[in-house]
Amino acid sequence: MDIQFNKNEDEQKLAWGTVKKQLEKIYEGGGKKAIEKQKEKNKLVARERIAYLCDDGKPFIEIGAFAGFGMYEEYGGCPAGGTVSGIGYVSGRQCVIVANDQTVKAGAWFPITGKKNLRMQEIAMENHLPVIYIVDSAGVFLPMQDEIFPDKEHFGRIFRNNAKMSAMGITQIAAVTGACVAGGAYLPIMSDETLMVEGAGSIFLAGPYLVKAAIGEDADAETLGGAATHNELSGIADYKFKTEEECLDRVKRIISKLGKPKTAGFDRIEAIAPSKKTSDIYGIIAADNSKPYNVLDIINSIADGESFDEFKQDYGKTIVCGYARIDGWAVGIVANQRIIVKSKKGEMQLGGVIYNDSADKAARFIMNCNQKKIPLVFLQDVTGFMVGSRSEHSGIIKDGAKLVNAVANSVVPKITIITGNSYGAGNYAMCGKAYDPRFIYAWPGAKIAVMGGEQAAKTMLQIQVAGMKAKGQQVTAEEEKIILDTITAKYLAQTKAQYAASRLWIDAIIDPADTRKVISEGIAAADHNPDFAEFKVGVFQV
Repeated sequence: MDIQFNKNEDEQKLAWGTVKKQLEKIYEGGGKKAIEKQKEKNKLVARERIAYLCDDGKPFIEIGAFAGFGMYEEYGGCPAGGTVSGIGYVSGRQCVIVANDQTVKAGAWFPITGKKNLRMQEIAMENHLPVIYIVDSAGVFLPMQDEIFPDKEHFGRIFRNNAKMSAMGITQIAAVTGACVAGGAYLPIMSDETLMVEGAGSIFLAGPYLVKAAIGEDADAETLGGAATHNELSGIADYKFKTEEECLDRVKRIISKLGKPKTAGFDRIEAIAPSKKTSDIYGIIAADNSKPYNVLDIINSIADGESFDEFKQDYGKTIVCGYARIDGWAVGIVANQRIIVKSKKGEMQLGGVIYNDSADKAARFIMNCNQKKIPLVFLQDVTGFMVGSRSEHSGIIKDGAKLVNAVANSVVPKITIITGNSYGAGNYAMCGKAYDPRFIYAWPGAKIAVMGGEQAAKTMLQIQVAGMKAKGQQVTAEEEKIILDTITAKYLAQTKAQYAASRLWIDAIIDPADTRKVISEGIAAADHNPDFAEFKVGVFQV
């Protein structure tokens, strides 16, 4: 091990340590007092409910833990978007699980809550996974109702998706462990089966206070919409239980009886350990993404030993493409390269820039994987496409468009891991969020932005200073530096993985050592959907 490797390892582990501390705080939900109130009511908190539901020893891949991170501070924050969700195994079956966190504003829905729940439904629909809703919510957060209620991607879209998933044959089970109010009352009733906990679960369009105000009737929550009411009178619910544990046990029994799903038929054989130790992955990339490295070292840390077959090895060297296996699954890998290579003109650093030949190679490889029905894994560390007169004269826009076309029209599952930089059009070409990856994750040091921080800050500085001078203001060198430092600090904060994760531009920030696991679980989920559209790339310039 060299000095740089050891330094990278320390920095990456420190970066992941920072993320872990932030996650520990997020896992507290609304705080210790709110958790104690749940316990006083003999209720489990959201994470306990999921832990009880999921099979022991099987992975649970949490999605959206950072949702809302650093947002809504004027309302006291919204840890994890007020919802705990992910993909786990229940009775041996991979399921999407969504649990309201009642400790966060009584489980009320903020704008990011709606976005997170829609993302989970999208995952269920794309991968044909059963959905388990654990409901305990006060409904829409009224101070922000205009940002969560009426638009296409707002609260009501969830019930539309309930109906669409039912038509697709996707099983939906709702365990009502707490309040289920107003529009939110439709979610459990639009599920296939509804289970309620006596004395805790309730479903009604209007609660006691609103009923009193609207029609003058006095009625308590149990009479309006408790477990007995909906199991014995309205017939809305299907089961009632005295405890949450009994309720969740029945959910397990229901899932255990589901018919076996069809599969997409992605090839999998017995897994082989990677040729490099998984722990070596920490030492490959500098946490600030400033040093060159060989992306093959990452590939050999996550792919099954000796399984990687490189495609067009000597052509288009700023992108590495090849077939491999990850945990036994056959995959196609598209990865940005950051090594220093020697050419006739001397040494040249491949800094994650996409050149004409690399774009051409990657587009061809993506088409091959679609032809062969092989899932794609993108390892993003890209600063964009090459610029300058030479590249423009060579048709870099045309070759870039060819790659973007192939990525956009790809029909096989795409899983994206942002290991370093994700800048500009490179984000698009390497299957960023806008290009429908089935799953997209980032390492702790990842940066996502339209361009690098230094370039962006200087560009914005020039614009701001020019505007000030146009108004007759004199700007000293010292003032310019203050403005530049302010712009840089704000811009860099917006490029961090936490900023992206809080807005669900990525599904999660992961421990680099878990890269192999999340890819494998992602393909396992995708294998549940056997429906493929025909691969077509449309019209593009050759």
